[in-house]
Amino acid sequence: QVQLVESGGGLVQPGGSLRLSCAASGSISSIDVMGWYRQAPGKQRELVASLSNGGSTHYANSVKGRFAISRDNAKNTVYLQMNSLKPEDTALYYCYAHVLVVADKGYRDFWGSGTQVTVSS
Repeated sequence: QVQLVESGGGLVQPGGSLRLSCAASGSISSIDVMGWYRQAPGKQRELVASLSNGGSTHYANSVKGRFAISRDNAKNTVYLQMNSLKPEDTALYYCYAHVLVVADKGYRDFWGSGTQVTVSS
């Protein structure tokens, strides 16, 4: 019903930047929150950043001041600009969206398949 496709991951040196994108498509009536989680090997998945349709943002303490989330509601796309990257930012980054599917009665969460970010010299 709803698909999320991420792009923009890759290998970058410490101190570098990357921009992740995630486009949602399918039977979408509206999207409330869009955001990003990440999971490093041997660790639990953690929320990196989220952005509501009303403009409210949330960031993990570890990325505040370095990462910025934004979205283009017309394109159902969310972005994550990552600056001053550190080796500890290395993880698989997942996009998610809280979506009201056409003809559904409530919002549901949908996930992308993930994009790898590796920060290494």
